[in-house]
Amino acid sequence: MCINNIKAVVFDRDGTLIEHVHYLCDPEKVRLLNGVKNGIKVLKQSGFKLFLHSNQSGVGRGFFNLEQVYACNQRMEELIGLGSNVFSRVCIATEKPDEEILYRKPSPRFANEILTDFDLKTSEICYVGDRYSDLETALNIGAYVIGVNTGLVDLHLELFELGLTSRFKVVNSFSDVVKNLISKESRLQNEFNHI
Repeated sequence: MCINNIKAVVFDRDGTLIEHVHYLCDPEKVRLLNGVKNGIKVLKQSGFKLFLHSNQSGVGRGFFNLEQVYACNQRMEELIGLGSNVFSRVCIATEKPDEEILYRKPSPRFANEILTDFDLKTSEICYVGDRYSDLETALNIGAYVIGVNTGLVDLHLELFELGLTSRFKVVNSFSDVVKNLISKESRLQNEFNHI
């Protein structure tokens, strides 16, 4: 049983699932953050559809190519250890910040496609990320959101500077994200607490 009837979770990648590496393009530098491997397993076992939405402007800037992004994603999936179908769909937004925004967060385009293609309501989707742009993406469609303070920037400070501290739920670990998504009555919650 999931809180707020959440059926789908859209994750940011860098600073949320894996350690933030500036313009990551080398799969050997991919490191899962604490709690991600077991947390993703628990979410999958409890029936959540999982998605990945990652801004990768390094492609648009010519620092690396899309194949290198895919290689890093593949390495992340290998480390998670649940095969190559961990995510129901992946969106890599390659636009630079000064280009026309198509999929770059906080664009709601990918989220709207998920809602349509997977027959979901905005109340059934949750965005999880370590930056305000992740949280703003959820706001743009009216979805649930959990900020995780595990990235390069202190999310609490970023929200404070924007005057938005009281507007978002921010937790300090991926394990806390999972605990917020799984109801206390769930058998899987009990299992997760003992991992």
